[in-house]
Amino acid sequence: MTQVKTPSLAISPIIMCGGSGTRLWPLSRAQFPKQFLALINDTSLLQDTLARLPIKHQAPVFICNEDHRFLVAEQVKQVKCSGATILLEPEGKNTAPAVAIAALNALENDDDALLLVLAADHVIKDLEKFHQAIDIASVAAARGKLVTFGVVPTHAETGYGYIKQGNKKGDGTYQVAKFVEKPNIDTAQSYVESGDYLWNSGMFLFKASRYLEELAKFRPDILVACQEAMGKVAADLDFIRPDRDAFLQCDNVSIDYAVMEKTDDAVVVPLDAGWSDIGSYSALWEIGQQDLQHNVLKGDVIAHDTRNSYLHSQNKLIATLGVDNLVVIDTPDAVLVADKNKVQNVEGIVNELKALQRPETKLHREVYRPWGKYDLVDQGERFQVKRITVNPGAKLSVQTHQHRAEHWVIVSGIAKVTLNGEITILKENQSTYIPIGAVHALENPGLLPLEMIEVQSGSYLGEDDIVRFEDKYGRVKE
Repeated sequence: MTQVKTPSLAISPIIMCGGSGTRLWPLSRAQFPKQFLALINDTSLLQDTLARLPIKHQAPVFICNEDHRFLVAEQVKQVKCSGATILLEPEGKNTAPAVAIAALNALENDDDALLLVLAADHVIKDLEKFHQAIDIASVAAARGKLVTFGVVPTHAETGYGYIKQGNKKGDGTYQVAKFVEKPNIDTAQSYVESGDYLWNSGMFLFKASRYLEELAKFRPDILVACQEAMGKVAADLDFIRPDRDAFLQCDNVSIDYAVMEKTDDAVVVPLDAGWSDIGSYSALWEIGQQDLQHNVLKGDVIAHDTRNSYLHSQNKLIATLGVDNLVVIDTPDAVLVADKNKVQNVEGIVNELKALQRPETKLHREVYRPWGKYDLVDQGERFQVKRITVNPGAKLSVQTHQHRAEHWVIVSGIAKVTLNGEITILKENQSTYIPIGAVHALENPGLLPLEMIEVQSGSYLGEDDIVRFEDKYGRVKE
């Protein structure tokens, strides 16, 4: 490894939290995608991304959408990451506009730090090699280069784009000869055999000012739109909201297309650190801890005469006998059984479910909210039952329902119930009734989680039957 001296410019991590992870359905869903799941260990992929940052770095900046903002905030809080900024994309427009608003935000603070752009859903096993690659990239970025990280391929892969390495420079980087789209298997094999190609990881390191300079040169329309959006930002709790109308003027385009394929200053640092973007269940199987029969077992699983399989149970016992090369995923409301060689096509199942307007594409049975979570235990034509957990100090919005009534039974903890202006304190084994149209709110004033059972009954039980009058999480306008 080339010896380098890390420059004095501080590294500002920019962590991209978008993406729906549809190829990991049913574990990953639109409202709770893979970056927020604990797929490798006891922490989420986003939290693992934070844990692998260089020791010396500035407070990270997260870029996410409206639906995931409270998930990001809660997971950042869990790992005691202080000072983080959460930028909310009004709509996903790919990486070029997203990084542009992060770069403009950095310059607004008179801070031309090195932006380390990372995805929140990657796995990198060898932290030492990862940090060494960042050190090499930092030197080049401090001199004005736009650095990307190319993963040394371990096999012919058709699911990734490739970067062809050009001439090697004295600082350990290589000139980018060209970017290549996802190839067919024969072309991918030739790339790997040549030794000149790297997988395109989608990770970057550059000065904020240099990225904006190159964006102004090649896609000034995107820069102008992002400048207008950041010129009209609105602060909302811990979030920064760029102006929606201005941001929507951006094209949907990646950094690669907008800048990296056009600039003369693109260089690549080879990365051989056990990287994976976990794009499918076969990738999870490859990086997982395999038993003697090459199975990866998660949860309550019994595998007899089973080989080369990925078996993951969240809810029920999975028992297999005499099978090979399978993926079996159990969640409380859906089960996937697939040939491991076909898991790249899971997205087709998700598309069919979307066409059928099935809720399993968006929500898990257990749904997280800024105040806690609920588990949809049972439902019928005119009723549904939820197990609700309210975090200490949290409060649901002051609201009303036009089509349903609710019965609340306290299981543990203390509930402060406001019903048409009257306040009642309820404890374990006590209950209350919320009539249709009543203005009500629920709060946990205690130090322990509040657990309760909610029975809803009425002609319509959808989540959109909520009129909010007041909300500590800024959701009234929704």
